[in-house]
Amino acid sequence: MGKEEATPDAGEWVRLMLRIRDERDRAAFAALFRHFAPRVKGFLMKSGADAALAEECAQDVMTTLWNKAHLFDPSRASVATWIFTIARNRRIDLLRRDRRPEPEDLPWGPEAEPDQEDALALQQESERLRAALKALPEAQRELIERAYWGDVSHSEIAAETGLPLGTIKSRIRLALDRLRHAMK
Repeated sequence: MGKEEATPDAGEWVRLMLRIRDERDRAAFAALFRHFAPRVKGFLMKSGADAALAEECAQDVMTTLWNKAHLFDPSRASVATWIFTIARNRRIDLLRRDRRPEPEDLPWGPEAEPDQEDALALQQESERLRAALKALPEAQRELIERAYWGDVSHSEIAAETGLPLGTIKSRIRLALDRLRHAMK
């Protein structure tokens, strides 16, 4: 019988993650990769991805772990939770990408010019939206801009800002409600 490698405990995962974050330790990354990459691939396959896509996505998740290790905070999440949250977000991104029309499905040729009345109405509505955005509290406006114009997921915003995910979602919901009322 071959020698089996013991699975590290949660404390060891944190130590490895901190070595990646603080020292860019390749051996620590290799240990996390060996353990988590196959599990992330399995998770993605169970959620409907084919093997090739799951493999590609798992590689992307582990690359994100390396590149964004500075965002890991052991007081906010376990290493496994953090990695599987990244995987879940990548899966959502892939689903969104798959629902977008392919370039060959888009209409070709010049679009008809909108009539002046429609163009004026669109311009006025855009100005109202700009004013409504400007009237939002700065924290809410920043979150709306990051989520809708920066194409950043709520989880990524939470990781980048250090705010709880629920706070991010609440602030965005409040901001959207204010914008809805302002645009009536």
